[in-house]
Amino acid sequence: QVQLVESGGGSVQAGGSLRLSCAASGTGTTFTSNTMGWFRQAPGKQRELVATKSSGGSTNYADSVKGRFTISRDNAKNTVYLQMNSLKPEDTAVYYCYAYWNLLTYWGQGTQVTVSS
Repeated sequence: QVQLVESGGGSVQAGGSLRLSCAASGTGTTFTSNTMGWFRQAPGKQRELVATKSSGGSTNYADSVKGRFTISRDNAKNTVYLQMNSLKPEDTAVYYCYAYWNLLTYWGQGTQVTVSS
């Protein structure tokens, strides 16, 4: 059973930076050809895509974070990162790690990011 464990959330003032990490465990040696990434959900809103990156290197970003957030991966460690710069109050949300592999979707438990003005 794949488990995703996130770290790195917290509180920051507008304009600041945070880095999120998510490590996948329980994958064995066959965790290949997958996509990992991040979604977020603000209070009263639907969960939305932030950024994803495939094991082959293809990336996808929400328009709202382009130029500010950068997703990266360490395939050897089954870990995905999200570097968030120039944070805005509207980035405040619970951020969920995501993995798609072998036709199944996996989610982390979520980590809170709060940006104050």
